Amino acid sequence: MGRGRVQLKRIENKISRQVTFSKRRSGLLKKAHEISVLCDAEVALIGNWSMDYPKLTARIEVLQRNLRHFVGEDLDPLSLRELQNLEQQLDTALKRIRTRKNQLMHESISELQKKEKSLVEQNNALAKKVKEKEKAEQNNRAQWEQQNNIGQNSSAFVVPPPPLQLPSLTIGKTELKLDLVPIPSCHHGCCATSMNKGWRSFPAE
Repeated sequence: MGRGRVQLKRIENKISRQVTFSKRRSGLLKKAHEISVLCDAEVALIGNWSMDYPKLTARIEVLQRNLRHFVGEDLDPLSLRELQNLEQQLDTALKRIRTRKNQLMHESISELQKKEKSLVEQNNALAKKVKEKEKAEQNNRAQWEQQNNIGQNSSAFVVPPPPLQLPSLTIGKTELKLDLVPIPSCHHGCCATSMNKGWRSFPAE
């Protein structure tokens, strides 16, 4: 058999009424959250919280008192056992804080080491490129100087051509003998010749 329908009416028992209110309130909050997520809507619940106000007020006072205890205030009313419990809670909190702090420090150091490695690799790559460029410039300069020296040497040691043997010219009883004599090369690497005219007298045949 199925469950019978619950008749909606005020619950007379105070305890049952509070239990039902807590359960229905939790279900109502859950449904409101589901509607907000599924429908992408903003849902607001307005209810009468007068029944829970004393509980909420007492809970807020406890939280404020614990907070003062954690910062070292209002410790006089606490007993030895309560102080020991507070100390234990603080020690546990400090351990968690130190653990989290060490984790963040290790992560930060690891990140810095990665950045340092990347910068070192970039620096090495740039230094390699600079060395290659300098080497290429040195090779080009050496080739240019070598070609320049070869040009100067070839122009300085030009072998002069042999003198031309010209026939003599006879005018009357006088024979005119013409010779071409080489002149040492000038600074431009050229080679010139000049005529050496010699007058020689020979008897006419």
